[in-house]
Amino acid sequence: MSAAGESKKIRVAVVGTGEFGRNHARVYRELEGAELVGVFDQNQERSAAVAAEFQTQVLKSLDELPSRVDAASVAVPTVAHAEVGCRLLEMGLDVLVEKPMAVNLVEADALLRAANKNGRILQVGHVERFNPAVVAVEPILNRPLFFEVHRLGVFTPRSLDVDVIYDLMIHDLDILLALVDEPVVEVKAVGIPVLTDKVDIAHARLEFAGGAVANITASRVSTERVRKMRFFQQHEYISLDYARRDALRIGVKKPGPQPEFAFEKLNTSVVEPLHAELQAFVDAAGSRKEPRTNGAAGRAALELAGRVMASIQEHAARVNVLGSRQSASVPGDRKAAGLDVFATHDKTR
Repeated sequence: MSAAGESKKIRVAVVGTGEFGRNHARVYRELEGAELVGVFDQNQERSAAVAAEFQTQVLKSLDELPSRVDAASVAVPTVAHAEVGCRLLEMGLDVLVEKPMAVNLVEADALLRAANKNGRILQVGHVERFNPAVVAVEPILNRPLFFEVHRLGVFTPRSLDVDVIYDLMIHDLDILLALVDEPVVEVKAVGIPVLTDKVDIAHARLEFAGGAVANITASRVSTERVRKMRFFQQHEYISLDYARRDALRIGVKKPGPQPEFAFEKLNTSVVEPLHAELQAFVDAAGSRKEPRTNGAAGRAALELAGRVMASIQEHAARVNVLGSRQSASVPGDRKAAGLDVFATHDKTR
């Protein structure tokens, strides 16, 4: 590549080298428009391993970043998202912060203010919005009125500092807000801890201002892995499989007692969602255009997740499911975590 071509590359770093951070480093190495300058983690052994795996450097301090990179992924524990993200934004870097974007709306707003004040790009890691199945259905939306969503996973000892609403369900809350594009007027939810002291399985029913209804189930204690969304709109049924990254459209060709149906497998690209997400971030850093999962979208998903959690707590208080838990959980409690907030812990998608 020419020197001119090299100069156009966005120089990036990854802050936090757990599972998410490692994958960010892997994909940045694959992107032609990005140059992976280095990785940072207070766990030096882990950062050294990731740096060696992807032929990059270990950054000894966040203070090295302003002179060496243009943008950074923040993949530290949720409790440190706002602290680290705001620090990098104040340094003049564009930032992609993993989901959920912050512990609460106060910290989410701090990130938004820092991005606006410094004229920086702020993207939130709602990777499922870049799933080829989701991208494929966006052009055919025709006022969908009913959604059924299941995001189920088997138990793994990761992301246990947050409830399943902030760990898994928040993906679907973000997607629903984007597809329906209307305010949520009612939230009813139930959730219980099964293997941890956090909510491990939850169900929520959302009603939107225009009448659309969504039922969402999220679990990290199931016996199988399921990632599916089904929705109905006039004379059509659409089924998405996030894991297979495909979508099926079923339409009514001939209604009546002996109906005829038309089946269409929607065209989907063969791309890893994380690859598409980080490509969008690099493109936004270069073009200065807002990414689709910008800070405002991340805040909206976090706000709705908080409403779901509040409904779960209200239900739990009535039936005494959560025992001694006195208040609504937030995505990562600093006291309960008992850890250095910059230290990296594994998360699940």
